[in-house]
Amino acid sequence: MKAYEVADLFDQAVQRLRRTVEDGDSDDGSELLRQAAASGAVAVQLAVGRLADPDPVVRAVACDLLGFASEVHGDDLRAEAATALISLAATETDPEVHWSVARALGATCDPRVLPTLIGLAGSPDSDVRFQVAVAVPMVLDDPPAEAGEAALVDLCADPDARVREWATFGLGWVSTADGNAVREALWERTRDVDPEVRAEGARGLARRRDARALPLVRELLAQDEVHNFTIKAAAYLGDPSLLPLLAGFDPDAAPVAEALRECDPLRRDRRHDLAWRLLLAVHRRRPDWEVTLAGERCDLDLQLDITDGADRSGYWCVDGLLRRAGDDPERAADLAVADLTPA
Repeated sequence: MKAYEVADLFDQAVQRLRRTVEDGDSDDGSELLRQAAASGAVAVQLAVGRLADPDPVVRAVACDLLGFASEVHGDDLRAEAATALISLAATETDPEVHWSVARALGATCDPRVLPTLIGLAGSPDSDVRFQVAVAVPMVLDDPPAEAGEAALVDLCADPDARVREWATFGLGWVSTADGNAVREALWERTRDVDPEVRAEGARGLARRRDARALPLVRELLAQDEVHNFTIKAAAYLGDPSLLPLLAGFDPDAAPVAEALRECDPLRRDRRHDLAWRLLLAVHRRRPDWEVTLAGERCDLDLQLDITDGADRSGYWCVDGLLRRAGDDPERAADLAVADLTPA
């Protein structure tokens, strides 16, 4: 796409956003900006140049374009976009622009933007705080930065229910943050006046295998409509008392099968036994290799990690590797060794 074509799409988007701001028009020009964003560096260069425009609508559209370009292009463009957005946010005062800044910062997935988002979390505008709640989990490292955790904990108690819901989802389900402050924030949300917020609090606690979530997840499973995240939460809890409720769902659906396996002691023990036999089978074949099984608190997968002592290493999802081998640990060990051994 030529530079003049990108500029034309940008100008049309400005006109549409202005109508949205002034007249409540539903078309804010996003589709035009997505087309412009496909041009990559051309779009970023144009947007960066328009961030200094005296018109706040133009600045907001420039931020939006940087966000869309960040969603579809690589780290180099994202880094340039993040740098420009951080610079703008340091002096920007318009709440409409702050909204676009927060949304675009999240799209960069750049941890450098976290302090800027934390600053915007104090905005008096609930729409800006909402965008911050959505964006912060997208820029957290693993393990998450303490400042990001603290910002989400604070937003979990926001006066606006939408902000609380998304902050609780980000803290509890997207982030792997854990600890007393995180769990207490999630527990508080299980008593929220808003049912969606309560559900996010329950699922977040369940993901940390906190037993306080068990009665809440039971309630969610008994509702007429059950979210897949709730079924996943049941799997994290792994409690046999959930089996009668899970029996009402399609056992062939992947989330349900996973929850049934985790909540059924016999199935769970069989899975662990197969994983252990796989580790021993690899060790018998290559006793000189370092072989480990690992699992994270906020992850249901078991992982087989192998280091061969010659700067080669590999890791496999145990369940996937066993499926490849027809649930035969000896065959799965052969596959792992073959994967790691040079031809």
